[in-house]
Amino acid sequence: MEGNDAGGALELIGVSRRFGEHVAVDDVSLSIERGGFVGLLGRNGAGKSTIIKMATGLLPVSGGRIRVLGTEFTDEESAISIKRRIGAMPEDMALLDRLTGPQFLRFVGRLYGLEDQVIDERARELGETLELAPAPGTLIADYSYGMKKKLALGSALLHGPALVFLDEPFEGIDPIAGRTIRGLLEGLRSRGVTLILTSHMLEIVEKLCPLIAIIDKGRLLGFGTREEWRERHRGADLESVFVELMGGAKAGALSWL
Repeated sequence: MEGNDAGGALELIGVSRRFGEHVAVDDVSLSIERGGFVGLLGRNGAGKSTIIKMATGLLPVSGGRIRVLGTEFTDEESAISIKRRIGAMPEDMALLDRLTGPQFLRFVGRLYGLEDQVIDERARELGETLELAPAPGTLIADYSYGMKKKLALGSALLHGPALVFLDEPFEGIDPIAGRTIRGLLEGLRSRGVTLILTSHMLEIVEKLCPLIAIIDKGRLLGFGTREEWRERHRGADLESVFVELMGGAKAGALSWL
């Protein structure tokens, strides 16, 4: 992993993002230390993916500042420096469907300046660990949804990033692969990699992530350890805490059923 800059892994300072009149992220300040494992939670449309897109340089901020691994997005040189040291698994994945999996990983690895021999060795290891082994010559377009998710995860980790953003990594993943991925992420954390994960699977988040940040309607509702959240909410589990903060759940009844 490259770089030893001072500062935390990710710092958001009064960050906002607007799309026309709509405020997607509203004055969010958050500081995550290096080596942290954070579950970033919120209902659909809360602003989670927008925060990740700003933190990875895919979207400019409308206000405030973002510092990633001690560096801000100030110009093209700083943006490239940051992107070389982070990995991202976006929810939409954005894979190149007309390539095979190995071709795609070769493409990604070359973008990061890795030698082909290094890429191929890491791709082989990723394939074995994630059980990512479709028939030779199979195009990504013909992969199952779960296989595409695993390939997207592999491409995010291929270059050995210091900070990884994972947007819904367990969606569409079978239980065996899910357990493998959990073990992989725990191993990364033990080696000092910072992980920021969004998921609606709160049971998994509660087991995996020592730190929890919850946002709603673009605003940060709170940030702290699992234990601190439980203490604030009378020992409730994460799902109960989340539902309470969102104003409770609907009754779930339909008039014709």
